[in-house]
Amino acid sequence: MEIIERNSKKMSVKDLVTTGIFSAIFLVFTMVGGFIFASNPVLTFCLPCCIALLTGPIYLLLIAKVQKKGSITILGILMGFFIFITGMYWLWAIFYIVLGIVGDLIASTKQYKSVNVNILSFVVFSLNPLGSYMMLWIDRTSYFSYLTSKGTEQTYVDIMGSTAQSWMLPVMVLSILIAAIISALVGKLLLKKQFEKAGITL
Repeated sequence: MEIIERNSKKMSVKDLVTTGIFSAIFLVFTMVGGFIFASNPVLTFCLPCCIALLTGPIYLLLIAKVQKKGSITILGILMGFFIFITGMYWLWAIFYIVLGIVGDLIASTKQYKSVNVNILSFVVFSLNPLGSYMMLWIDRTSYFSYLTSKGTEQTYVDIMGSTAQSWMLPVMVLSILIAAIISALVGKLLLKKQFEKAGITL
């Protein structure tokens, strides 16, 4: 019965429950990163890197447990919904959803059974915070206007704006990529037995 369920291309109720559980865990680790950095207008630029560093093993284990199209997309949708209702910039939510779909497509190219392809999927997915932060350099006025309308204090956005420098965006991108790769490689090492049991090639 388990083999039949695993070979089925459609997500079962069990798959949906598993995806929901791992999405909740992913959210908790994301909130940990937010608690550490997001409350400070200077340290907030470290938030994307921190999230990428914390969530790799969870993302890879989700793929190993489900191995079907839709699980990463659902993760992106749920995370996007959370980001939106908590007052973060709306484009971050869009990036979560879009990169969830892209991450799903990447992992599906090897039927979710190649750990290296799954790592690439995670690295791409981890770029989602740029949907918010990049607006500092694209349209700062409307970005800050949106944040203050959602309850962010003016002092916070003023300090954030004065801290942002032109070199910071490419450094943020690079730091996310490095942190995501490190996190995923740690996950690969820690979850080796689970991956082998799931038939994922190492």
